[in-house]
Amino acid sequence: MIFQETPLKGAFVLELKKIEDDRGFFARSYCQKEFEEHGLVPRIVQANVSYNAKKGTLRGMHYQIHPYEETKLVRCTCGAIYDVIIDLRKESPTYRQWFGIELTSKNRKMLFVPESFGHGFQTLKEDTEVTYMVSQFYSPGSERGIRWNDPAFGIHWPTVVEVISPKDAHWEDYGD
Repeated sequence: MIFQETPLKGAFVLELKKIEDDRGFFARSYCQKEFEEHGLVPRIVQANVSYNAKKGTLRGMHYQIHPYEETKLVRCTCGAIYDVIIDLRKESPTYRQWFGIELTSKNRKMLFVPESFGHGFQTLKEDTEVTYMVSQFYSPGSERGIRWNDPAFGIHWPTVVEVISPKDAHWEDYGD
């Protein structure tokens, strides 16, 4: 696997290191040893799938608070998304900064999201599917969110938001 750190410390874009032949290719999409070599020790307890029928669907920005903070390894397996993370670690030099990347079924890139980061995505194509592995079980009482267009962050979404849940549309502005 190829690990590229993003401008947000501890968050990585991962690319497959392909072994190719006339059949296609083989690659690892997860290896605990390689993650540990980069100082990452995600404990995977759950794998989730998000299917989105319409282009312009927005999900997020979600996170869980202590003691249920979670890491995520996100990959788009069908279609395309614009994946966004926000650093919510108050002690971090990149606190309140965001990073976005296009993940597609064709580029096969993944995004490693550290604990205490907000996460969300917008679909760029119809019939888009996203899979992500997480390090914590879902804890409804620990779930929090940031409104997708909170002016404190100024996230630049690539297209008009066509579909969003009432919950995601009405998260309050982020406060310290």
